[in-house]
Amino acid sequence: MTTNEKKTETRDLTGKRALVTGGSRGIGAAIVRQLLDAGAQVLTIARSASGVTPEGATFVAADVRTRTGAEALAEAVAEVLDGVDVLVHNAGGAQPYKGALAIPDEKWQDALDLNFLASVRLDALLAPGMRERRSGVIVHVSSAAVPTVAPPFLHYVTAKAALEAYSRGLAAELAPFGVRVNTVSPGRTATPGGETTREQWARLDSGPGQDTTTPPLGRDGLPDDIADAVLFLMSDRASWLTGSNLVVDGGEFPRG
Repeated sequence: MTTNEKKTETRDLTGKRALVTGGSRGIGAAIVRQLLDAGAQVLTIARSASGVTPEGATFVAADVRTRTGAEALAEAVAEVLDGVDVLVHNAGGAQPYKGALAIPDEKWQDALDLNFLASVRLDALLAPGMRERRSGVIVHVSSAAVPTVAPPFLHYVTAKAALEAYSRGLAAELAPFGVRVNTVSPGRTATPGGETTREQWARLDSGPGQDTTTPPLGRDGLPDDIADAVLFLMSDRASWLTGSNLVVDGGEFPRG
């Protein structure tokens, strides 16, 4: 098989119905574009249309941090796609603080709702359809920074650590039904959201500073670097992968 043939096989998702949360900019928009290029029908959501939805995708404004928002999104999926074959949980983020003890209670809850519980709630609404059809792929987007437990972002990495544990458990539950569940963990990536977060961290008066060194591979990641990993996990070339965490960070956070 030639390289071009392998690429075509990896990206052949013609006829698949896909939902991508947080798909209006950055990594999410790159995932949406690649899904469209692979032939999928794509519905994407964000809390507001602040970004530019890739042409060809359907955009719905929704807030997945609440059960009500998740239910409204599930209704939109039923109306627009009549079910979903591919589900990508990309929505996430948090604001850095001076340290763990400075993080307000409401920000802990917000981080859990956005980075962890949004996936739990939406999976509970959409995965049963995959299980019934005995086919489907779920990808949770975590963070390569989880092992660092950085105090300014402890609410964020704690939520992502919970997401990784949950993802492995859901993978074990759904595997007998032909539904695969995996995680992608990006490192430092050149996105508008990432830049804003790094600027916020740089303005902190005290507390642990961020690592500004270049990853070992010599550059920050690009949104398409992460989207490539997500598309691989969706493809038939990853048909024997479930419960895995694919770290895409240029070697920034080595894991033992």
